[in-house]
Amino acid sequence: MIALKLLLTFAGVLLLAAALGIPLYGLWVRLKLMRRKAAGETEAPEPEGIAWRGPVALVLVACLPLLIASSIVVVPSGMGGVRVSQVRGTLPGTLFPGVHFITPLIESVQTFDLRDHLFTAGMAEMGAKGGAAQNGLSVQSREGLNIGLAVTVRYRLDPNKLDNVQAHMPQPVDKELVPPVVASAWRELAPEYTVREIFSTKREEVRSRAANIITHKLGADGILVEEVMLSDIQLPEQYAKGLEGLLLKEQEDDQMGVVTDIQQKQVKIAELQAEAEAVQKVKEAEGEAQSKVVEAKGEADAMQYTLPLKQKQIEQSKLEAEARKEATIENAEADAQAKVIDSKAELERRNLLADAEAGRVRLMAKANAERMTSEAELLNKSPLLINKIIAERLSDKIQVVMVPSDGKFFFANDVFKSMAQNPVVKQEMDSEAEPAPRSGH
Repeated sequence: MIALKLLLTFAGVLLLAAALGIPLYGLWVRLKLMRRKAAGETEAPEPEGIAWRGPVALVLVACLPLLIASSIVVVPSGMGGVRVSQVRGTLPGTLFPGVHFITPLIESVQTFDLRDHLFTAGMAEMGAKGGAAQNGLSVQSREGLNIGLAVTVRYRLDPNKLDNVQAHMPQPVDKELVPPVVASAWRELAPEYTVREIFSTKREEVRSRAANIITHKLGADGILVEEVMLSDIQLPEQYAKGLEGLLLKEQEDDQMGVVTDIQQKQVKIAELQAEAEAVQKVKEAEGEAQSKVVEAKGEADAMQYTLPLKQKQIEQSKLEAEARKEATIENAEADAQAKVIDSKAELERRNLLADAEAGRVRLMAKANAERMTSEAELLNKSPLLINKIIAERLSDKIQVVMVPSDGKFFFANDVFKSMAQNPVVKQEMDSEAEPAPRSGH
């Protein structure tokens, strides 16, 4: 369509050039003839009049392609157009990218860029001498301190409100309307916060509220705000120094927190490793238990075959034990019988010895009795023998014994007399003279 418009425009211009060239050529010929006649040439023809009908017709014909070309409007990509009439003013509606037809000589199209635009207000990069860039944005905090802000707003025109933007907004909009609205929003909002809040603790909150205010104000005027960015904040020099020290302390605190978190994670890792080792040990124990169960099952299966053999071995062992028991009993009975025989022989031997001892005792008692009888008779006949015997018995202790010559008043006489008269003593003496009884063992 652009090629068609160019072609029509070229045809109209060419026709207009031809319409203008024809009278100019006639005028040039007329002047040439007039110069020849003035030079005295008799053969020079009379100059004719300039033909105007042909050029006028060409002009009329040339207006047609020009009018058609001017009625064709092509809106480029990323742009939007608004029709402006010389009779009715700005017409409602938006002409989007593409080909549109308008009323030539009455309507025109004003185009607007519908793509995103960036407006930067505030600090730019510091120059070599440390001076800030122009268009600075300075606001005051709650404490009354001046703060420099670097704000970037990304916006675009609302394609549905281009007629309102063209009819009521100052042109160009991005230079006439956006800067004061952005600066006003930040300057209204900053006094509600302290420097510290704007710089760190509530920075995102401040940015979000400012974005809402800017979006609301510009949206009513046909400007859509896509994003509001707070890229940098310039603090007062003294406050910046104090805040820098405070931030260093906060960074140290954050670092300590990170170290604490790392240590806690290390402790957690150690706990998890211990739990993993415990689980591994449990798994190993379960595996060992399962292996033992399998081994036990294998042994049980093996015992099904070995049990009869074991039973036979047990029966054989029982038979061998019974045989040993019977042999032991027989040996014990034989030993007992041998011991009985030995005891009987020993008893008989002892009885024989006892009989022999009793016989010997009887013989000795009898001999003693006979001796005592003879001694008694002898003593009865010669009482002085007693004194002699006593003196012999006491010879190692007593050197001299004096006794009466008749043997009277000597204690032995009284003793023998009492012995002879006492029946109990006499019975004892007789019993001593009898042989000892035989022992039964």
